[in-house]
Amino acid sequence: MKQLLILLVLLTGFIQNSIATEATPSVSPYQVIEVTGNSLFTRIANNQEALNKFPELMRDIVEEELMPSVDYQYAAFKILGKHLRKTTPEQRVKFITAMRAYLVRTYANALTQYKNQKVLFEPETNLKANARSASVDVKIVDTGKPDIKLTFQMRKDSKTQQWKAYDMIVEGISLISTKQSEFNRKISDLGLDQVTIELASITK
Repeated sequence: MKQLLILLVLLTGFIQNSIATEATPSVSPYQVIEVTGNSLFTRIANNQEALNKFPELMRDIVEEELMPSVDYQYAAFKILGKHLRKTTPEQRVKFITAMRAYLVRTYANALTQYKNQKVLFEPETNLKANARSASVDVKIVDTGKPDIKLTFQMRKDSKTQQWKAYDMIVEGISLISTKQSEFNRKISDLGLDQVTIELASITK
């Protein structure tokens, strides 16, 4: 399961980077996944020598390729769940900032697991003209191992008209729901301020 979750986070980058490179209203969520999936891993493959010497460079790739398009604010609010309405603006800003840093580290660590696995993207299907959300499937094919099916939950920003990923599901497990359960318990026990401090202190 740990390996599946690592690959799950790894593939999330496909969608998130795509909004930056294909940020026009006419681009579908299916197209942005395929375009970004191909370009992201090409860059990683072309920088393997540097990454082997300086693994921390992966965070730079994440910052440059993924984070400008990550809807980390929406994800943070989803994770806060019922606690969101009780937070102050300052608390929200601090939690969002800590969550963003956490995601950078998580994506960078996950991307180091990439070993040229084959990725199959779901074919284009027609969406309603006014669709604001979509689920897109991706299959990871790794020699000698069972295929892994991922489902990405995407939403279309009403202002920018860009598709962004905010959650991903593998074998029925939602990353957002998992983190929401984990953080909700901690927030109830320790309070949001302490949880934010602990989240920001994670370095690996």
